[in-house]
Amino acid sequence: MASSATNETVSKKRNAFSELMKPKPKIPKATPAPNATPSITTSETAESIPSSRRDGLGTYIANPASFPPTVVISHNPGYVTIRDLYPKSSIHLLVLPRNPAKSQLHPFEALDGSDRSFLASVRAECAKAKSLAASELRRRFGKFSTQDQAREAALSADPAPDDLPQGRDWSAEIMVGVHAVPSMSHLHIHVISVDRHSDRLKHRKHYNSFSTPFFVPLDDFPLADEDDRRWPGREGYLKRDFRCWRCGKGFGKEFKRLKEHLGEEFEDWRRE
Repeated sequence: MASSATNETVSKKRNAFSELMKPKPKIPKATPAPNATPSITTSETAESIPSSRRDGLGTYIANPASFPPTVVISHNPGYVTIRDLYPKSSIHLLVLPRNPAKSQLHPFEALDGSDRSFLASVRAECAKAKSLAASELRRRFGKFSTQDQAREAALSADPAPDDLPQGRDWSAEIMVGVHAVPSMSHLHIHVISVDRHSDRLKHRKHYNSFSTPFFVPLDDFPLADEDDRRWPGREGYLKRDFRCWRCGKGFGKEFKRLKEHLGEEFEDWRRE
């Protein structure tokens, strides 16, 4: 009877993740939060984005309960975690701080370490989102992964073992960080899988914003005053030639060839 209960528990957990993270329905366009004011967004990534779109995250912060759980993954008084509407990888979540004193700040200012309790809180909330994202990667791709085969077999066993094999460390496949110049007004932290496998990854800026120092890991904060990442335009991160995130192969400025290669790398990556 204990084994049957264990199998039922495992099944319910996996079904819960599946329901939570399954492809979302079409979402109405977000409306700006009342009285929202733009933060530091003037850059080659933000200058062409209408202000109404730059303020679009405000509606999730103001009223997260109005969205289905396939869009707003979780919310509490301090944070809202959502699925990115335009994911640049297989898994792409955004963690949105709700503190009005922080939510309109540039991430370099909000995470500068002057408010250590806030930085610690952001890290704790992002750790929760990272754990969820890692679990979803395992649910989607564990059956393909060589490192997860023993675990997959154990999950299918009857009776199920008391202790599952650890399997692949999917949390190592998740990046957590911010863009040096955000494209949205409200403070948000990306929790994104490393694969860059998405039909929403459409051009140079999309790829380089997650594949160069333009993407600043949360663990690197607070940044030193002389850190080069404070001057992303000067450093030309978004204009760099393409280089595969996984094997390091260069593709110059040929985005089409890079995309084809990323598809091949995705298949190899998930089979690791």
